[in-house]
Amino acid sequence: MADNTTQILIPETFQRGTYEFAGQIGLTWELIKAPLIVPLLTVGVYVSLAMSLMLFFERVYMGVVIVLVKLFWKKPEQRYKYEPIQDDLELGSSNFPPVLIQIPMFNEREVYKVSIGAACGLSWPSDRLVIQVLDDSTDPTIKQMVELECQRWASKGINIRYQIRETRGGYKAGALKEGLKRSYVKHCEYVAIFDADFRPEPDYLRRAIPFLVHNPDIALVQARWRFVNADECLLTRMQEMSLDYHFTVEQEVGSATHAFFGFNGTAGVWRIAAINEAGGWKDRTTVEDMDLAVRASLRGWKFLYLGDLQVKSELPSTFNAFRFQQHRWSCGPANLFRKMAMEIIKTKKVSVWKKFYTIYSFFFVRKIIAHMVTFFFYCVVLPLTILVPEVYVPIWGAVYIPSIITILNSVGTPRSIHLLFYWILFENVMSLHRTKATLIGLLETARSNEWVVTEKLGDIVKNKAAEAAKNKAADANKTKPASKLFKRPRFKFGNRLHLLELGFGVFLFICGCYDFVHGKNNYFVYLFLQTITFLICGFGYVGTIIPSS
Repeated sequence: MADNTTQILIPETFQRGTYEFAGQIGLTWELIKAPLIVPLLTVGVYVSLAMSLMLFFERVYMGVVIVLVKLFWKKPEQRYKYEPIQDDLELGSSNFPPVLIQIPMFNEREVYKVSIGAACGLSWPSDRLVIQVLDDSTDPTIKQMVELECQRWASKGINIRYQIRETRGGYKAGALKEGLKRSYVKHCEYVAIFDADFRPEPDYLRRAIPFLVHNPDIALVQARWRFVNADECLLTRMQEMSLDYHFTVEQEVGSATHAFFGFNGTAGVWRIAAINEAGGWKDRTTVEDMDLAVRASLRGWKFLYLGDLQVKSELPSTFNAFRFQQHRWSCGPANLFRKMAMEIIKTKKVSVWKKFYTIYSFFFVRKIIAHMVTFFFYCVVLPLTILVPEVYVPIWGAVYIPSIITILNSVGTPRSIHLLFYWILFENVMSLHRTKATLIGLLETARSNEWVVTEKLGDIVKNKAAEAAKNKAADANKTKPASKLFKRPRFKFGNRLHLLELGFGVFLFICGCYDFVHGKNNYFVYLFLQTITFLICGFGYVGTIIPSS
């Protein structure tokens, strides 16, 4: 009997202790909820709504201006003096200004031939063109491959130089700065920059250079990016939607209204005199391109964006590569804003309106608020209000404003309108990383200058698929589904896991379950869908999903 009594008492004691512990947690929660949690969460709601309104008015302003630009603004050829540079038998090539092409590289095994071949194919007199391949590769095999490719083109009469450095000091900015110091480029008036995966059309220089030649106040002519692998997977389609808005609206509006926008780091032609006057390339942030553009603009130089001048390029097609790229693109602008805010305010060479546009619109709203409000409001504050029903979120802030912003963002890529809802969910996931990177840049912590070169696959996808199709035709008895013709390089499962995304997925799932049982606003529908998206990204499978056309 004693033994039986003991066996009964242990679980009862344990159960009683469990109830007491749960009761203590519940009592503590009730004690701190009213005086602490509710006020803090209410402040979070107000701050989030204020940021949402800032982003909303910015998007509406951009939408109105882009409509006016498309309907009433003159074309660039009419706003600026423009005369094509003609071939002249008598003058020969002397009426063509000398141009430098810079192609920075780092271990670009899959794409180095693409950019070098495209640059060598530009329609410009060979004696007025210098092509400079700036190779910072650490892999000796790749360095040898790039050098041999340069020698191959040099044997055809192309003025191409292979340039290396002892160290990677300054990363891309350091390479570009070092390249401009070479004696054989001192006669060049303009420099066109192309990353290793960019493929300019032969007429690129003939369409861009005349704007610089005939308008001495223009420092930069920027072309639009087009993506050769946008249909490769859902990840690349999501990126296309975001970047198309940037080029279709943000760059176009900045060019038309203020003759200022952020240089995209590639597919642009600079006046070398403007680079020198602005202080040259600096490696103080991971956005050396934006840094140079802001400094040049503060000295009165104008920029021109040509939306119909397009250069093919490649989007990151692996989630890890995309995360590193977004860290650099989010951390860098925030860090640059920290460093340049007072310089922008104090400068006397630009108008007060342009200062306001640069600080508030260009930096604060687009580079900081846009990331933070997406994450804090929709992934933190809104889910927490489900657990604390005393805090009210107005429907206009939770639904109407975000819907209008999303619709305005979708104008850049109408062909992907059917993917709009998933794009919202995916952008919410990425806002987690962008917010973290933005805070790192603002606070200038250890990772603020972290530079990881974006992995590029080039035509490996197309070539692998073609090879698989060929093997399939040769072996009809071993047919495979078309979806299995190409397989990405296998990664260890542990390398796919992203604990931050998985953690937020679990948090949103808990909030969704609570709302399903106790809530009244039916937010659980959004929360469960957002949970699925976080988990897909957390397990690293977003780059394997093939979108419908």
